[in-house]
Amino acid sequence: MGVVRQLRQISADDAGVDIAFRADVHAGLTQQQKAIPARWFYDATGSALFEDITALPEYYPTRSETDLLTRHAADMAAAIGPGRAVIELGSGSSTKTPLLLDAIVPAAYVPVDISGDFLRDSARALAARFPGLPIYPVEADFTQRVTLPDEIADLPKLGFFPGSTIGNMVARTAVDLLRNWRCALGEGALLLIGIDRIKDVATLELAYDDPAGVTAAFNLNLLERINRELDGDIPVENFTHRAIWDDIHARIEMHLVAACDMDFAVDGRVYHMAAGETIHSENSHKYGARDANLLLRASGWTPIATWDDADPAFALILAESTAFRSAP
Repeated sequence: MGVVRQLRQISADDAGVDIAFRADVHAGLTQQQKAIPARWFYDATGSALFEDITALPEYYPTRSETDLLTRHAADMAAAIGPGRAVIELGSGSSTKTPLLLDAIVPAAYVPVDISGDFLRDSARALAARFPGLPIYPVEADFTQRVTLPDEIADLPKLGFFPGSTIGNMVARTAVDLLRNWRCALGEGALLLIGIDRIKDVATLELAYDDPAGVTAAFNLNLLERINRELDGDIPVENFTHRAIWDDIHARIEMHLVAACDMDFAVDGRVYHMAAGETIHSENSHKYGARDANLLLRASGWTPIATWDDADPAFALILAESTAFRSAP
């Protein structure tokens, strides 16, 4: 059956620029601690760079998660059961998806991603590999409310949220997102989510600041994207990449650091940055076992199975939508 049709739920202005991207950039550059949401890394160039990151020896999450999906496929299939519509949040190139689809015999697959080019390419590749599987790509920001295709309305659903992407969000935002998807997926839904564990600082910092400089290029591409799409003149060469561990918040922070005093324009609006000032571009929170379970329970999901990788520590957690109770 292959790719049935693509739904697009991105709002663009007359210039074809995502309205939310423009708003987030200007809002972020006016804050005392300048910050731009990590979801805007993923234009076509950024998505390709991230795929390069996942192949780096220092970047353990993809390797660990792929190993878990391979080693525990039979157990996951038994816990999930056949015939579900798989909805993947932030599907990217969907490189890990075939491992899951091979194991569970799904009824449909719905990749949701903000990068339309990557979404289309990955959907075509999966359609060739799974010719009898209905595929309904949705170009959308999965951190916002997403309308799922009508064709899967009556199917039981499995949310697939790999890659520890939930770690990019602060706790309140993560809870809001997981609650929204609990509502979108409905009663009886399951969620298979990747969670990165807390580990030694050297391993964490190396994973986000590789010697080859691929992660630095990924971070700096955010500025290049602003220049390309928002008529910016940011001197990208005057910025450097920084990745540091924040133990209080249990997260890696990525920043773009100004090497000198500078002024630059975006959409004709002028911004100033002093030497040493940063644009906070990404968080990657890490969770202990109890922390992750609490996050899920606070969001309307009850953990029912966990598959852990010991070194480096990483987990896939299967949760079910929590039934409503009128009292404790």
